[in-house]
Amino acid sequence: MKVLVIGGGGREHALAWRLAQASRVSRVYVAPGNGGTVSDERYDCIDITEPAALREWAIQEKISLTVVGPEAPLAAGVVDEFRAHGLRIFGPTQAAAQLESSKAFSKAFMKRHKIPTAEYEAFTDAAAAHAYIDAKGAPIVVKADGLAAGKGVVVAMTAQEAHEAVDFMLVDNKFGVSHNDGGARVVIEEFLQGEEASFIVLCDGKNVTALATSQDHKRLLDGDEGPNTGGMGAYSPAPVVTAEVHARAMREIILPTIRGMEKDGIPYTGFLYAGLMIDATGHPKTLEFNCRMGDPETQPIMMRLKSDLFEVFWHATDGTLDQVELQWDRRVALGVVMAAHGYPLSPRKGDRITGIPAEAPDAVVFHAGTTMQDGDLKTSGGRVLCVTVLADSVKLAQQRAYEVAARVRFDGAQYRKDIGFRAVHARNAPQA
Repeated sequence: MKVLVIGGGGREHALAWRLAQASRVSRVYVAPGNGGTVSDERYDCIDITEPAALREWAIQEKISLTVVGPEAPLAAGVVDEFRAHGLRIFGPTQAAAQLESSKAFSKAFMKRHKIPTAEYEAFTDAAAAHAYIDAKGAPIVVKADGLAAGKGVVVAMTAQEAHEAVDFMLVDNKFGVSHNDGGARVVIEEFLQGEEASFIVLCDGKNVTALATSQDHKRLLDGDEGPNTGGMGAYSPAPVVTAEVHARAMREIILPTIRGMEKDGIPYTGFLYAGLMIDATGHPKTLEFNCRMGDPETQPIMMRLKSDLFEVFWHATDGTLDQVELQWDRRVALGVVMAAHGYPLSPRKGDRITGIPAEAPDAVVFHAGTTMQDGDLKTSGGRVLCVTVLADSVKLAQQRAYEVAARVRFDGAQYRKDIGFRAVHARNAPQA
């Protein structure tokens, strides 16, 4: 079987890596891929990104299964395009992907179906948004309605920060937001206290299978300081997601979402990622939905997955996910993102990367913002690499990951030194 993974980031590298190990897979193609996949004989990189052109190529190459990594192709309708021509593809339709591509759609959906989330209002008018902030005060959260590559959320601890965020998103578009129909829009919502976790499931339209729990680190600097990013590291499992929290998230958030989408005439297939805020009493609320796996959560999750990923996706595209029981490595997986100089606002490109060690059974360096130029590996994006390891505890995984990261070199490299710190201090035993 030939498999196509759409995307070029660390998430797609990790998916391709795991799919390449599947017994029935003869070849893994990545479109467009990155410096890590293009220089690895296990993969073929295809420089096509437009949905119709990808579909034509997939028919010509007799691709058996396509998996969509990032949000942009989903929002562009790549799943609809492939399915219309009888191709097997895992991901949500363009209409279903609005759960991520439009924050306003997502919040209205949650309100309509009584899914726990923060109170909010949506605005297209900057003056009205500023007045709302003045009325509510800080801390408060400002979100761009459209896709912004993980950078369209500002957790404003002061009213001034919130006002600046509104101007960035509605007036200047400094975050490079892809606006939806109707132009620039922001969602402003209440600030929720608690601990975040990433709750990611696979859906086939009716059945749901949960992946291993994980926790992302959104802020740039140690101790969760600095600006929000697309994610500076992650680990799995996440102790904050106890068995009780897991059951509650499935019962109150995930299943009502799948049933609600079906009721609204938009059956949901693909990855569904609920960003949860879990309060001190163990009650989760939905911060956001993503219609894909998280990045960098995918890297540690794929390191822990023992099941044949191709067979899992085959069941998911057959509507038989209820026949799947995922198997996980009992060890902790932890990934540290190495980012470019100037990330997140203005990442520098073109710095030469050296010192990446060979892949080991317990350590893989997944590529994201990398490219090959004249035989040299160079930086080409904000988040450059994700150093991902397996170990018997979070503490040991931290030590191992930072040992590997210390060997990798590129000018201006920045990375957090405390990935997994919450789990190190957690009193709860890790869950699956």
